[in-house]
Amino acid sequence: MLDQKRFLNQDLVLEVSKNIDPAVFNMDKYEGFVDALCGERNYQKEAIKTTLRYMLGGQYKNITELAEENYNSNDKLRDLYGSFTEMKRHLQLPDKLSCSIDLGTGTGKSYVIYGIARIMLAEGAVDHVLVVCPSTTIEAGLMEKFKLLSGDETLRSLLPGGSVIKNPHIINATESITTGTICVENCHALYEHVKSSIRESLSMKGDRTLVVNDETHHVYNQTGKDFKKWKEFLLDEDFDFRYVTGLSGTCYIKDEYFTDVICRYSLREAIEDGFVKSIDYVAQDTSNTQNEKFQKIYDNHIENKNTKYRMVKPLTILITKDIRACNKLTTDLIHFLSEREGISEEDAAKKVLEVTSSPKHKENVRKLQDVDRKDSPVEWITSVSMLTEGWDVKNVFQIVPHEERAFDSKLLIAQVLGRGLRIPELYLGQKPVVTVFNHDRWSGRIKHLVDEVLEIENRIYSYPVKKKPDYNFIIHNIDYAKLAETEEYKQEKEYEFKKRFYYTHQTGSCS
Repeated sequence: MLDQKRFLNQDLVLEVSKNIDPAVFNMDKYEGFVDALCGERNYQKEAIKTTLRYMLGGQYKNITELAEENYNSNDKLRDLYGSFTEMKRHLQLPDKLSCSIDLGTGTGKSYVIYGIARIMLAEGAVDHVLVVCPSTTIEAGLMEKFKLLSGDETLRSLLPGGSVIKNPHIINATESITTGTICVENCHALYEHVKSSIRESLSMKGDRTLVVNDETHHVYNQTGKDFKKWKEFLLDEDFDFRYVTGLSGTCYIKDEYFTDVICRYSLREAIEDGFVKSIDYVAQDTSNTQNEKFQKIYDNHIENKNTKYRMVKPLTILITKDIRACNKLTTDLIHFLSEREGISEEDAAKKVLEVTSSPKHKENVRKLQDVDRKDSPVEWITSVSMLTEGWDVKNVFQIVPHEERAFDSKLLIAQVLGRGLRIPELYLGQKPVVTVFNHDRWSGRIKHLVDEVLEIENRIYSYPVKKKPDYNFIIHNIDYAKLAETEEYKQEKEYEFKKRFYYTHQTGSCS
C-alpha cells in the first residue's frame, strides 16, 4: 500500500519575506495606528503587516513570484504539487499582486480589511479601495463599521503626518468612486447592466485601486452566476487591477486549501484563545424518527435557555441542503413545537424563522438583524447551507446539519460551524460552547472532515502543577533475581533423580 501523506493547512501558507527595505516601505510608522485599531488581537495585526509587506515591500511583482519562492523552500509544497508548473496551475490570479488571508469566522475580518485599506491610502500606493462582498447584509455591516472607524479621531491622529490620504470617505457605488474613497459594494453591482459607478469610475485605473474581496471563497468556488461574474470582474482587462486581496474563514475550494494564503489564524487557535465559542461536536445520535431527533434537540435547547445561557436568548439553527427541504423541515418543526409546548401552530410559527433565497423569505432575512434581542419571539432558525455567512448573530448555541449534503465538504462544514462562533457580550471570557448535533447514520463519513476543519488531534499537555510538600512519596525499587538450587532424592529401588527448582530472591531499596 502506498504511504498516504498528510498536509496540514499551516504547512501550505506562503511565507512573505520580512527583509523589507525601510526606504521602500516602513511599517514601523503605523505601529500606533494598528495597535489602536486591533487592540489585543495580535493575529489581526499580523495579517495587516504581512499583507502590506507583500504588496508594498517591492519584493514581488505578483503572486506567482511569491509562490515560486515558497515552492523552492517548502518541502510540503513540493510533495503536494510535484512541480511548480502544477502549483501555478492552482493559482487563481497568477499575474496580480493577489493573496488570501485565512481568518476564522468571528475573529474580526472587517478590522483587517479597514487597516489594510487605510494604510494603502495613507502610503499613496492607491487612490481608492473597492471592497466587494457577497450580499447586501454584509455590505450594510461593513459600511456601518467603516463609518464608525473613520469617525474615530484617535485612529486618525495616529496616522503619520505625511499621509497622502488620511481620512477616506466611506461610500457605496451609488456615488462616484473618487480619490480618497473606500467603496463598499455587493458583488451583484459588478454586472455591466446594473446601475453603479464602478465601471465608470475605475475603468483603466486598476493600478491605482486596491480590491478587497470579503468571503473570497465565493470568488474561487464560483457557486453561482453572480460569483462567476465576480471573478470575471477581477480579471477584466478594462480595469487591469494590480492589488487584489481576499479574506475568508473558509479558504477551501470544496476540500482543497487555497494556494495563495499568506496569513492564517485558524478556528482551533481562535477557540483556544477564547475569541470564539468552543464546539461540542455530537457525532453519535441514534434517533430512529424525526420526532425523536427533534426531542433531543429540543431538550438541549431548553437546557441552554433555562440553565446554561439564561442571561441571553439562546438560538438553535437547523441547516438543510436546499429550499424545498428547508420548507418541509420548517413545517415539521412548527408542528412538533405546537404539540410539545401545547400552543397553537400560529404561535409556534412565531418562534421559527425560515431563511432562504426565496423571494417570500426576503423579509425574514431582514429579521435576522433582530433575532438576538430578547423581545424577538424567534428561538429557531431554519436555513439553507448556501446562506451560511454574513449573519452577525451571537446567540446561536446549537447547530443541526439536518442532512448529509448540508455538511459534506470542508467548505460547508466551516461555513455551518461559523454561524455559532460569535460570543455574546455577557459571556465574553467565559468560554461558552456551541453544540453541533449530528446524526449517527452519516456522521462517520464526514467525521474526518470535521476533524480537519477543527484541527482535532491527540495532544499531550505538559504544565507545572502547584503542590504541597505532602505530594512527595517514596518509590520502592524491587530487584528481581533468579537463584537455582538442586536437591537429590532416593527411592527404595535403585532409581534416583534430581529435581531442580527456581525461586525468586527479592531485595528492596528505596529512593
